[in-house]
Amino acid sequence: MIGIDVGGANLKCVGDGGVSVHYCPLWKGSPIKGILSGHRWDDERAAVVMSGELADCFSSKDEGIEFIVRAVLSQFPGARFYGTDGRFHSGPAPCLAAANWLAAADWLRDSHPSAVLVDMGSTTTDIIPVPAFPSLLGLTDLSRLQRGYLLYTGMLRTNIATTLQEVRVNGTETRTSSEYFAQSADAHLLLGHIDPAGYTCETPDKGEKSIAGAERRIARVVCADPEEIGGAGIMDIAKAFWTAQQGLIAGEVRRIAAQYGASEVLTAGIGSELLAEVLGGKDLAEEIGEAADALPAFAVREVALRDQPFPP
Repeated sequence: MIGIDVGGANLKCVGDGGVSVHYCPLWKGSPIKGILSGHRWDDERAAVVMSGELADCFSSKDEGIEFIVRAVLSQFPGARFYGTDGRFHSGPAPCLAAANWLAAADWLRDSHPSAVLVDMGSTTTDIIPVPAFPSLLGLTDLSRLQRGYLLYTGMLRTNIATTLQEVRVNGTETRTSSEYFAQSADAHLLLGHIDPAGYTCETPDKGEKSIAGAERRIARVVCADPEEIGGAGIMDIAKAFWTAQQGLIAGEVRRIAAQYGASEVLTAGIGSELLAEVLGGKDLAEEIGEAADALPAFAVREVALRDQPFPP
C-alpha cells in the first residue's frame, strides 16, 4: 500500500519502496497525475490525505477536493481518502479538506497517547494535542487557526516580513518592508539549518539558492543591498527571524501541552530535528526514519493498514 499526502506545495508518498517528496505547487498547475504515475503499481492500493484544496487556483475547497480526488483516482482507481471525520471515503466529500494532520494524530493515539505533535513543513506548523483526539474530529483549518493548532510559519516558504515588522540592524531599530523579498528558507540557509539542496521551493526573486542569493534577498527585507548593511546586518535579520519563529511555536506548544496535560513533545517534518532541540522533544525520525519528513503520508498508510478500509 502507498500513502499519499497532496499538499498545496508538495506531494509526498510513502510505501514499501521508500519515501519521496515532490515539489508540486498546485497554483502553478503542477501535474499530480504525472507525479503519481511514477508511483503506480498494478496491484497498488492508495490511502490519501490532502490539504492542497486550499490553493487559490481553485474557486472553493470543494472544487479543489474534486480536482485532487479525480487526479488520484485516475492513477489509483481504488484509492481511499481520509477525512476529518476519522473515516475513509471512496470519492469527494467536504470532510476531506485538510485532514492530513488528523491522520497523524490517529496513528499516534495508540503509541503516544499523551503527546503533543509538532509537525513543521515548508509552509505551516501543525501543533496537535493527541490526548484530545475525540475533540479533534471535524475541525477545519479555520477552527485550528482559532485554537492555535495551525501556525502559518514553516521552514521554507514563510515571508520573513510577516514575522518581523521591525528588526535591529547593526544596532538600529529598522522597520521591514512587507514586500515578498525573502522567505524563511533564506534565513535557515544562512543560519546553517538547511543546505542549498534542502532549499526545495522556488526563491522569491527566482534567483539562485545560494548563500549570496539568500544574503541579497534578506537585505531587501530592509530595502537594502548587502553592501549597505554588511554581513553582520544580514545575520541580524536572519537571527531575529528565527528567534521570533521559534518563540511563536514554543509558546503555543507550551500552552497546548499544559491545557491537555501532555507529557511529551514529538516533532516531525522538515523542521523536526531543529524543533526537537528547541522544544526538548523527541524527533520522530528516531522511530520511523525519513518517513518523519512525510508524516501524514506515512500515518494515513498506517491507519489504513490498521483499519482496512479497502474491500476484500
